[in-house]
Amino acid sequence: MNFDLLTIDDLGKLGRGRSRNRPRDDQSLYGGIYPFIQTGNVKNAPFYITSYSQTYNEKGLAQSKLWKCGTLCITIAANIADTAILAIDACFPDSILGFTSFKEKSNVKFVKYCFNVYKTTLEAISKGTTQDNLSLDKLRKIKFRIPNPTIQLKIAAVLSAYDDLIENNNRRIAILEKMAEELYREWFVRLRFPGHEKTKIINGLPEGWKVKMLSDVASVVDCLHTKKPVKIESGEGWLIQLENIKENGRFRKSYKFLIAKLDYDEWTKNIEVQEGDCLITNVGRIAAVAQIPRGVKAALGRNMTAVRPLKISQSFLIQYLLSTHMEEEVSKKQDSGAIMGALNVRAINKLEMIIPESTIMKKFDKIVYPIRINLWGLFEKNDMLSLSRDRLLSRLMSGKIDVENLDIRFPDSMKEDATANA
Repeated sequence: MNFDLLTIDDLGKLGRGRSRNRPRDDQSLYGGIYPFIQTGNVKNAPFYITSYSQTYNEKGLAQSKLWKCGTLCITIAANIADTAILAIDACFPDSILGFTSFKEKSNVKFVKYCFNVYKTTLEAISKGTTQDNLSLDKLRKIKFRIPNPTIQLKIAAVLSAYDDLIENNNRRIAILEKMAEELYREWFVRLRFPGHEKTKIINGLPEGWKVKMLSDVASVVDCLHTKKPVKIESGEGWLIQLENIKENGRFRKSYKFLIAKLDYDEWTKNIEVQEGDCLITNVGRIAAVAQIPRGVKAALGRNMTAVRPLKISQSFLIQYLLSTHMEEEVSKKQDSGAIMGALNVRAINKLEMIIPESTIMKKFDKIVYPIRINLWGLFEKNDMLSLSRDRLLSRLMSGKIDVENLDIRFPDSMKEDATANA
């Protein structure tokens, strides 16, 4: 395959997001119908941006710009060179660039994959003395190795097949997570559990229910190690890292930080985490939560706390932690001498829970545990799909795998692109 060295301006139109109002958090800009995307939304999007937490009103839109569905978003501050494609029309600030491809020169999905390959290079040129920043000028000087549009489409089609499967699984995950969340809220927040009509309320709680601290119903164990672990490719023990902890209770099983057996034995003196244990991060990404899935036994990494259910079910524990605004709640319990920007085990121990009587707990577990099993399976499938896609990515983009003479079947998400290029 032949490649040309082209700049981003050769491939399409590049522009900077807009948010002219100061201060930017002026509440009079928000609460309308126009989605407002930030760098975190781009970073957390698996491929397409479909979700957002803020919206602009007409005043907000007037000082911004509405970018069309299909725009490639590129972060240039906070987190550098993360990319995702808008699946909706949306506004975004000047910490995000918007790219739309010239149809005769490039395919937007291919350009997104190209940024995945060049991410390390883009991060390197963004290093600053005080804050990392990828300026428009810096980006425009980069020359990308680009094949002709037909080859771009074929490469994007191969990789998109994986991302489309991941996206389908994410939709299933969202439905299952919502089911478990709603059941928890219905039974234990709204108190509309089975038989609630006939249950007496005593001091604001159903009869037989109690308020307990987390330490009364679970074992809460902090990682006491301060030394930096040493990763060994052929190590015999798995040490949990922050990279394993994803959003919404998800655990990334495919990432393994292996250590020597002697180190593993030392790190597991306090606890060896296993199925059903929950993890809470203490530093950096404060109060992120994940649950250990089936088939995992590992040492607890630094800057995290393990919570093992003792008098409550696994399913109840994870749904409680996910339903609790962890950072806000734990900060209320912090000791006066606690370090800013960190959670300690004493504060986590003091979290309060409403504990139902045992029959209700068992009924909840009977419904939610199978949901958790399905979720673990989908998380693992997505991990494997991501690994397979990433292994192909560099080989396809470098030309080591030649797709020129291959008869590629285009996924549904790319049939319009293929037709336009025919």
